[in-house]
Amino acid sequence: MALNPQQQRFVEEYLVDLNATQAAIRAGYSEETAGSQGGRLLKNVEIGKAIADAMAERSVRTRVTADRVLTELARIGFGDIRSVVAWRANTAETGKEDEDGVPETRAFNEVELIGSAEIDHDAAAAVAEISQSKDGALKVKMHNKVAALQEIGRHLGIAQKVEPVGPDGAPPVFTFKLDRPAQS
Repeated sequence: MALNPQQQRFVEEYLVDLNATQAAIRAGYSEETAGSQGGRLLKNVEIGKAIADAMAERSVRTRVTADRVLTELARIGFGDIRSVVAWRANTAETGKEDEDGVPETRAFNEVELIGSAEIDHDAAAAVAEISQSKDGALKVKMHNKVAALQEIGRHLGIAQKVEPVGPDGAPPVFTFKLDRPAQS
């Protein structure tokens, strides 16, 4: 059975943000009943098939697959700052001498970016931001490793969201269960 124009519009709108209530409103259903209408529409077998088909077509068209998403999450979750920067302790003479005539030194840390031509794709994908202040200080910000690992855990079925929001509006709290052998 073919979808009517309003149902087809719901399918198209649902693909925008995967929000059934908002898709129902944008498809022309009443705002007062959009929540229940959206839920009802998602339970419709023909609409569910149309959504699945449209998502599959979009996945092929955009070349965005579950495997690519999981790969990108893994790059972030298992990223290591040492693949992007190198640091070491160093000393330098201050230009002053102590009372015995021995040059004074000061200890400092040196941080050096590894060249963009030298880092691999996985390391580059884990970097969210690199900036340098006017005084030359480097800042390297990595993507949220914990969030990526939580998403990987949910995808693999070993992480379950316990609370939608943590204390004081903090991110959700997840628990991990490892009740099956880890795979490498």
